[in-house]
Amino acid sequence: MAEILVNPQVAPLDQPVDIVVVGLKPGDEITVQLSTGDRASHAVFTADDRGVVDLTRHAPVDGSYRGVDPMGLFWSLEHTGGKPSPMCLSVEGVGDRLLERLTVPEGVERVEVRENGLVGTLFAPEDDGAELPGVIVLGGSEGGLHESDAALLAAHGFVAFALGYFGMKDLPEHLVDIPLEYFGTAIEYLAERCGEIGVIGGSRGGELALLVAATFPQVRAVVSVVGSGVVTQGIGPGANLLQILQHDAASWTLKGEPLPYLPYYVGDELRSKIVNGEPVPLRLAFDTSDGIPEDTEIRVENIVGGVLLISSGHDDGWPSTELSDVAMRRLKDHEHPFPFEHVVYPEAGHLIAAPPYRPATEVTYPGPGVTFSGGGVPQATAHAQANAWKRTVEFLQEQLGT
Repeated sequence: MAEILVNPQVAPLDQPVDIVVVGLKPGDEITVQLSTGDRASHAVFTADDRGVVDLTRHAPVDGSYRGVDPMGLFWSLEHTGGKPSPMCLSVEGVGDRLLERLTVPEGVERVEVRENGLVGTLFAPEDDGAELPGVIVLGGSEGGLHESDAALLAAHGFVAFALGYFGMKDLPEHLVDIPLEYFGTAIEYLAERCGEIGVIGGSRGGELALLVAATFPQVRAVVSVVGSGVVTQGIGPGANLLQILQHDAASWTLKGEPLPYLPYYVGDELRSKIVNGEPVPLRLAFDTSDGIPEDTEIRVENIVGGVLLISSGHDDGWPSTELSDVAMRRLKDHEHPFPFEHVVYPEAGHLIAAPPYRPATEVTYPGPGVTFSGGGVPQATAHAQANAWKRTVEFLQEQLGT
C-alpha cells in the first residue's frame, strides 16, 4: 500500500523536510502537491525500480520546479487567489499529510522589550543556566521588526534581539536621522543578558549592521546580507517614490551630527519606469559612475570581530555586490585581523534575507505607489537564501561561540 513519509512534519521554518512516497509500482507516475490555500505548487515524478519517489534524490519530470531539490515544492509555491489554510502535502490516490512550519521554534521564549527607549522583541532558548552569545537582528527599509529571523537564531543557541528602529509606535516614522546611540543602548541591554555580541541585518539593515559594528567595539561579529559598505541617503516622507527619493536627508546621526551619505540619483530611465508603472529596479537610484565619496564609506576596519558580507549578482533592489565590495576593499587594505569574507550568489535577486524556504516565485515586491523589481532567477534566489542562512548561522556560531 502506497504511503507518504514526511520527516519532520512539524519543524522550524529553516529546517528542510524529507518527503518520500513508498509502496508504488515501478514506473508509476504521481503528482505531489503542496498547498497553503492561498498558494500551491506541484511536481510530477516517476517511481523508481523499487516503487519509491524520494524528493531528496529524484528530479520531477514536470511541475513547479526543475532538478533534484528537496525543498522545491516550498520555494516554488505560487498565489492561487484562495484563502490561507494549514499547509498540506498530498498525492492523489495515496493520501495527504498536514505540515507545520514554526515561526517560533519549540523551546524558544519570546519577550517584548519596551524600555530605555528600545522597541524590540527578545528571543532566547528556555533557560538552561548557560551564558549564551547575543545577536541584534535589524530589518531593512520596510521598517518594523524581523521576529522570525531572531526566533530561528534563538533555536540555534543565541539570545536574539529583533530591534526596531523606525516605522513603529514610539519610533521615528521614517528612516531619517536615526541616532546610532540608540543601537549602543541596545548593545548595553543585550550585554547584561549574554556573552559575546553580534549584529545581523539585511538590505538597509545590512548597511546599518556594518555601521553599528564599526561604531561600537563590543560587537564581535557582523553579517550584512545584500547590504552596503557605503552610507546611503535616508528614506523620508513623500506621496510617491519620486518625492521620497528627492527628500534630501541623512539616514543616520552620531553625536547629533548627520553622517555623510551617497545621494540618490534620479535619471531618465528610473523616472520613466516610475511614471509608466513598470517594475522599478531601485538600483538605478545608486549612481557610482563618478566614484564613491570617501567620507561615505563605512570604516569597517574598526570592527573588532569577524565580518561576513553576502550579496546577489542580479540584485535589482540596489547594487549590493558593488556596495559590499567597498567594505571588502577596506578590510583587505587595512589587513583586518579577524575573519572576513564576501559571498556573492551570481544569479540571485535582492530577496535572499532569512528565513529560508519561503516562496521565491515573485521577482517583484510592492513599494510606495510602485512595484519594485527584486531581480534574479527564483530558483537561484531560493537556493541563495537557504545557503546564506546556513552560512550566517555557522559564522555567528564560530565567531561568538555557542
